[in-house]
Amino acid sequence: MIGFYNYTVVLTYVGLISTMFGMFSAGNGQPALAVICLIIAGICDMFDGKIARTMKRTKDECRFGIQIDSLCDLTSFGVLPVMIGFSLTGYKLSYAIAYSFYTLAAVIRLAYYNVTEENRQDTEAGERQYYEGLPVTNIAIIVPLLFILKRFLRISDGLFGIIYGVMILIVGCLFIIGFKVKKHPFRDLLDNESEDIIVQENFNDKN
Repeated sequence: MIGFYNYTVVLTYVGLISTMFGMFSAGNGQPALAVICLIIAGICDMFDGKIARTMKRTKDECRFGIQIDSLCDLTSFGVLPVMIGFSLTGYKLSYAIAYSFYTLAAVIRLAYYNVTEENRQDTEAGERQYYEGLPVTNIAIIVPLLFILKRFLRISDGLFGIIYGVMILIVGCLFIIGFKVKKHPFRDLLDNESEDIIVQENFNDKN
């Protein structure tokens, strides 16, 4: 069998499976259930990097982990939120453009982050102190909060679809705008975006 199999990727795979169930739920007209699946995927992403650092792996295993993490992040946080949106609004050209832009921005951010983080660690020691732009994992917090707000304020479905579409567009812009976000200790869990795996790869290279 191709691939690398060890416990360090199990949680990432669980998050992906949860994402797939979320997509099925969204396609079946159950956006609330899809949001729960998004939350589960976010929780898995919070800890997969920490688990990866508990095992000393080969260079190829580390690189495999980087690719798996980024691909699953794209599916969980770049595609599932779009599926949730379509379950709310249906197909309309304006929404389709906004959702397509969001996913494209997520792809660009994830690729850019991985490249710049590898380059940074070639010249710097330790962990980065700032992020450029909004990490894609933050959507796993934003979407549930928006749904809670809808319930609390009793927003109509039609108005909520508009609000969701605007939110998706704004968040997509924040993915690729080059503002700096200071990294706080508690953000290690929320915004790892493959960094823990890359750190582990550099650790292995030195041993």
